[in-house]
Amino acid sequence: MKSNLQILKGIHPGFVLERELEKRHLRKGVFALSLQEYPQTLTAITKGKRGMNTSLALKIEEALGLEEGYFMILQVYYDIEQEKKKQNKLRTDLPQLRSVLFWDTKVNTIDWEKQKKAIIKRVFERGNEMEKKEIIRFYGAQTVDAILNKFTTQ
Repeated sequence: MKSNLQILKGIHPGFVLERELEKRHLRKGVFALSLQEYPQTLTAITKGKRGMNTSLALKIEEALGLEEGYFMILQVYYDIEQEKKKQNKLRTDLPQLRSVLFWDTKVNTIDWEKQKKAIIKRVFERGNEMEKKEIIRFYGAQTVDAILNKFTTQ
């Protein structure tokens, strides 16, 4: 069975805090003031618009009786997840693909993650062997197979 931390990896610590406060029937504003923090700060964190900082994390953990470092560990895992997403977005190193495959769009505006189904389908319908291999390298054989099998069964 996965540990609590394994399950929560990549989730913003503010969402976890929100859930914890709800479980304990604590209002955010009152809780923030009890920590001598601005309610707006806590609200921004629970909405995922702001990251957790160390001093606030320590205050919250102490007030809620949670293990020290819990929210900062969640923050680090969240930051790692965001960085991975950013790097995946930048990982558009597909020099083997001819731009003619995407005649109807600007290649530099393609979101390679969101539009992967259409990209894979198009490359396997119109691309050459080198382009197909590049797509398999980029997305992985398992992802490509799953998407192609979905299209052939429709």
